[in-house]
Amino acid sequence: MIKTMALIYLIMNIIGFYLMKLDKDKAKRNEYRISEKNLWIAALLSGAAGMTVGMKTFRHKTKHFQFKWGLPALAALEAGLLVYMVILLS
Repeated sequence: MIKTMALIYLIMNIIGFYLMKLDKDKAKRNEYRISEKNLWIAALLSGAAGMTVGMKTFRHKTKHFQFKWGLPALAALEAGLLVYMVILLS
């Protein structure tokens, strides 16, 4: 159970990182973008840490208050929840 949770968390963060890169690339090419709603859905599904790293790596959405402060806060909350669940299930 713990390994499954950790694997899901890892996969979602890789997806979150990739989504930030994909959206940044689309912005550079002036193409249709990934909606902020869909970015937040990915973040809420445990991808916030990867999206935070992606945001800083690709300098994408760094001027948007909700992303600049919301993603790191959500990432900390998700990481804390994962640690809590690991401790609880151990």
